[in-house]
Amino acid sequence: MTHTLKRVVITGLGALTPIGNNVSDFWNNLVAGKSGAARITKFNPEAFRTQFACQLKEYDPAKWLDRNDIRKTDPFTQYALVAAQQAVTDARLDFSAMDPFDSGVIWGSGQGGMQTFEEQVKEYTTGNYVPRFNPFFVPKLIANMASGMISIRFGLMGINYTTVSACSTSNTAIMDALNYIRLGKAKVIITGGSEAPITEASVGGFCAMKAMSTRNDDPATASRPFDIERDGFVMGEGAAALVLEEYEHAVARGAHIYAEVAGAAMTADAYHMTATHPQGLGALHAMKMALKDGGLEPADVDYLNAHATSTPVGDLSELAAIRSLFGETPAHLHISATKSMTGHLLGAAGAIEAIAAVLSIQHGIIPPTINTTQPDPAIPAGLQIVLKDAIEKKVRVAMSNTFGFGGHNGIVVFKEAK
Repeated sequence: MTHTLKRVVITGLGALTPIGNNVSDFWNNLVAGKSGAARITKFNPEAFRTQFACQLKEYDPAKWLDRNDIRKTDPFTQYALVAAQQAVTDARLDFSAMDPFDSGVIWGSGQGGMQTFEEQVKEYTTGNYVPRFNPFFVPKLIANMASGMISIRFGLMGINYTTVSACSTSNTAIMDALNYIRLGKAKVIITGGSEAPITEASVGGFCAMKAMSTRNDDPATASRPFDIERDGFVMGEGAAALVLEEYEHAVARGAHIYAEVAGAAMTADAYHMTATHPQGLGALHAMKMALKDGGLEPADVDYLNAHATSTPVGDLSELAAIRSLFGETPAHLHISATKSMTGHLLGAAGAIEAIAAVLSIQHGIIPPTINTTQPDPAIPAGLQIVLKDAIEKKVRVAMSNTFGFGGHNGIVVFKEAK
């Protein structure tokens, strides 16, 4: 028995990021090349090797959530609820007019309720080990609570779960949402990712790995993908949501369609716990498979939003994979690394970068890579990396790359909807 796969489109977007608390502000600041990095204010970072991050700005959960929701949830779930509400409003969806089992949530978070876990363990150890845990400790902590709370908020009774694949998490969620709708198992799925990792334990852990930049004297320029002086990533927080919808369902209700989700794929490096494969073999095959899944060729891709976290090894291995797939001088392809502005949102990175890719199609603008003033001589010649300023260009197909600890490679490809 064969299935005719259904087309899947994007009809709603929501974003809560270090450079904008909604999609419009996020996109405008991305195009303008604004950095979201500054000294950490969530705790005193003086004792840490890295003392800065990309935090949310002027964010007040009370503007979006009632007191009970705030009390019962970790920030990563709160961020998810805010982004999801924005996306549903943008999509102009009326779930009350739908069968509740036709809609679901596939969400992603790499760490889950890290702040909750840290706070509760501190209370336990500083309280003479008296077991007085908050009754919401477990619900606030577990990573699937974001998807659960989104479903409760909108009354969605269909597919509901959370993906975890480190920094490929959001792309995994988007890929799964694509495939469930393709197969006719849902008509609408809210997908994306959220992360609230700017805590002492999380920052301290990544500091111990020497994975983050230590440019404490100039945080705004610390994330510099592909630069010869790059020294690690900059941590970020926030969330992004996309409403994925069956094409026929979207057309029937007169929805605005941003783009089509053309294809997606995942591979594993099977190489190292934290390092990427030096030649980017897993990344290369994931990109190939994602294009094949969408019935596309490398020559069709106009824009590639690179994972490019600003680490010495990771940036070059990704470019090696890109060159292997697209050729030595792909004149049609432009590449940029938006983490230079947003920082690295870990499990939420793929979601906000998916929105960047989708909006590049919508607006015909490719956002820049900022802070890269001395491109690494090891960068393969012939690759066009958009530096400093955004460029105007017709974008019909955009690819978004994500790679995570454990060797996870997740690629999603978007195309102009016709």
